[in-house]
Parts: sequence; C-alpha cells; structure tokens
Amino acid sequence: MSDAVDLSGKGGSLIQRDEAPDFLAPPRVTVLGVGNVLLSDEGFGVRVAETLDAAYDFPDDVQVLDGGVLGMELLRFVTGTEKLLILDALKEGGADGRCRRLVDDEVKAHFREKLSAHEIGVQDVLTFLEVTGKPIGEVVVIGAEPKSLKAGLSLSKEMEPRVSEAAAMAAEELSRWGVVLQRKEDNQ
Repeated sequence: MSDAVDLSGKGGSLIQRDEAPDFLAPPRVTVLGVGNVLLSDEGFGVRVAETLDAAYDFPDDVQVLDGGVLGMELLRFVTGTEKLLILDALKEGGADGRCRRLVDDEVKAHFREKLSAHEIGVQDVLTFLEVTGKPIGEVVVIGAEPKSLKAGLSLSKEMEPRVSEAAAMAAEELSRWGVVLQRKEDNQ
C-alpha cells in the first residue's frame, strides 16, 4: 500500500505523507468536549469546551472539539494525538458537586460506568487505539456530576458555575502539558 495522500479527494495528484502539509498532521493535544446538549447537564463537557474555545487562542498543535455524542467517528479526530483531555459529565462526581479530575484507571472506570450512550463511543475509540498499537499517551477526564438530565438546552442552575471551574481545571491541565494559552482579550 502506498504511503501517499490524495489531497484533492477526487483521485488527483498524490503527495508522500512526509511531504504533507501541517494541516494533515495529528494535533499533539486534543481537548474533547462530549455529551448530549439536548439533555441539560449531560451537555456539560461540550459547554466547557465552548467556554475554553471562546476564552483562548490555542497553538496550532492543539485542537478543541465538540465531540457531542459522536461515537467511533471520533477516531479520525483523535488518532495520533499525544494527549487527550476529555470534558464530560461524571456519574461518579463528588457529592459536593465540585469538578473532578480523572486519570489512569479512573478514566477506564468512568467509561465503564456509562451515564450516556456517547461514553460507549469514547470507550470504544480508546480501546481500539490501544488494541491497534496506537494508544494515546495520556488521557485525562475533567467533569462534574450532573444534577439534571431532563430535556433542555440549558445547564441546571447548580451546574452553570461548574463550567468556569472545569474550564480553569482544563487550562491548568493544558499548562502542565506545556500548552501556552493566550487569552483572546489579550490579543485585541
């Protein structure tokens, strides 16, 4: 099989992968907000990702994604990334409602205890990458326990303040990973 890429999508000219433009290179870091925004607090992770994206300009090697309820489709967005920060509603959130950071075995446990169908997809993606010998080097989940899963586009009043808390935790995690964040207001 050739190691060439068809950039035209129409069977046009091919270029070698090592000559491919940077936009084809996987990002070093992926920030992935997941959840169903139609079920109020279940969309918490997506709302946190939106908040981060609105607040910061990210370096070219970082992508911020609204993964919503995509399942295995996420594979094409996260394959090759070195570090993955997942923002999500956490079934095992603290009783005080505060945001939590999950790492290592806690991440696997989180996706085994499914709160929503999208978590099956994320678990499948992580497992697939591991089985195929392309695991993501570091995966961290940040989130809070939802208070309401009723139909609605808005977060519950209990969860609204958690968005800024989770965004601050995410920014701290990204800084630990060597990502230099630039506030959008500083660039004006």
